[in-house]
Amino acid sequence: MEQYFKIFKFNNEDAIKVANSTNEPHIHNFEELLVGAEGKVEHFIDFKVLTFKAPFISFITQGKMHRIRPMMENNKCNIWGLRFNSEFLPESTFRLYSYYHDHANIELKDGNCFNRMNILCEMMYEEMQRPDPKLAVVHDLLKTLFTMIETERDRQDEAESSIPYTQNTTFKNFLRILEDNFRRSEGVDYYSEKLFMSSRNLNLICQSILHKSVSEIIETRKLIEAQNLLIYSDKSISEIGFELGYNEKAYFTSFFKKKIGQTPTEFRNEISKLIT
Repeated sequence: MEQYFKIFKFNNEDAIKVANSTNEPHIHNFEELLVGAEGKVEHFIDFKVLTFKAPFISFITQGKMHRIRPMMENNKCNIWGLRFNSEFLPESTFRLYSYYHDHANIELKDGNCFNRMNILCEMMYEEMQRPDPKLAVVHDLLKTLFTMIETERDRQDEAESSIPYTQNTTFKNFLRILEDNFRRSEGVDYYSEKLFMSSRNLNLICQSILHKSVSEIIETRKLIEAQNLLIYSDKSISEIGFELGYNEKAYFTSFFKKKIGQTPTEFRNEISKLIT
């Protein structure tokens, strides 16, 4: 996805088109959030097929195989689709992976809370229709939307204690340890020892959830933090690299460009133009 953020609507006409098309399970290279205001969806994810009626939330992390079939309910279909690259919301990406990787769909109660979520989607949609949309505004609205979703799910989990944030405690603990240590030059063995398990088993868990090895997840976390610092701090490229465990500016620049396709300076300049 070339753009950092897209928002669109599924309506009755779209539901009919999808029903008459070949819609195979697929993988995205971006994050996707669905906010169902009216209608329902058949969602194939985690190798299960489930049907949810609006209001609902579905969050599909990058790299997870799924298939969505929007459908009408009472002859109505109104579903928001939001797609964004992980660097668009770098401060939240790994928290979202932890919360949603094995709990992608949330059925909500109709009422003021969901109405406010719908309003936030309307505001983002209107901003993106402008000739010169301000992505900084969209970023803050999207962050607020996720905060509202997580707050509502907290309330539901209190009422239904059998529904955990994640069924994979090991993965969640790995992310927690990673958050405390990703700036250090530690490898797979360090994290597996902290979790009292073999490196092989930790890699198997990470592959099944994010389709990435432990090393790739560590690299991704470093890259997300690098992007975050390039966007929101005035630190030099050398300072950012050193903070993330790269003692040589040239090595950090080469690593960043290999993964992102731009040097840190090019990335900072492009994002600065987009969000200013």
